[in-house]
Amino acid sequence: MIVKEDFLNNLRSFFGLNLYEVRIWTALLSRGVSTAGELSDIGTVPRSRAYDVLESLEKKGFIVMKLGKPIKYVAVEPGEVVERVKKNIHNKAKEKVKKLEDLKKTEVLKELDLLHKQGIEFIEPSDLSGAIRGRHNLYQHLEMMVKNAKKNVSIMTTNKGVLRKLEALRPELERLSKKGVKIKIAAPMDKETHKLARSLPKSISVKKMDDINARFCIVDDKELMFMVMNDDEVHPTYDIGVWVNTPYFASALNGLFNIAWAKS
Repeated sequence: MIVKEDFLNNLRSFFGLNLYEVRIWTALLSRGVSTAGELSDIGTVPRSRAYDVLESLEKKGFIVMKLGKPIKYVAVEPGEVVERVKKNIHNKAKEKVKKLEDLKKTEVLKELDLLHKQGIEFIEPSDLSGAIRGRHNLYQHLEMMVKNAKKNVSIMTTNKGVLRKLEALRPELERLSKKGVKIKIAAPMDKETHKLARSLPKSISVKKMDDINARFCIVDDKELMFMVMNDDEVHPTYDIGVWVNTPYFASALNGLFNIAWAKS
């Protein structure tokens, strides 16, 4: 059996299998019913490992062992395997979420918070900064910044950035606006983004601003995240942002933002 490595790698990624597991599984799919020795030869897996691999696949619900001698194995229909894997992933995710929720009620989190607060006391203001790579990580950090806002949030972004930020941050922005936090979003906008902006609560201010090409977010005049790349020219994986906790610079930049806001 000849199976391309790219295909095997995709299966490993989709189903969470190791190389030997995916080789044995595809070998069994190609045969329907087979023995461990035959699958070892077809999948080029050492015979000493074949039974362990088959046992692992059986536990995961990919195959079924037939009764009788010699022992043979039957492949489960791929569509059913997909459903089983989905169910297992969902159940494991629920278990992990429950464990994390339960952690909030324990002394462990209090001790971690105490360690963090004590550690902050020894940090120089200039050390509260960092480079963040990848757009997914950027938006996770932006969400954390916005979530903790007490007074104001100022966002300058691109036309495409408006769509992304509202998709990622809208629930938090709407929650903050109800609490009286002033939220301003400025960006060049086309018809689609303009329509989306009009769907926001009136307490969230959005302005069309074509003269400035920049991507940054300022929270409470002290925290600042600015992106160093043009989002039209960089793949999301390679997007880079710089986060700084610096009231002096963040306040100054927010002052400039408000001047441009008033003139637009």
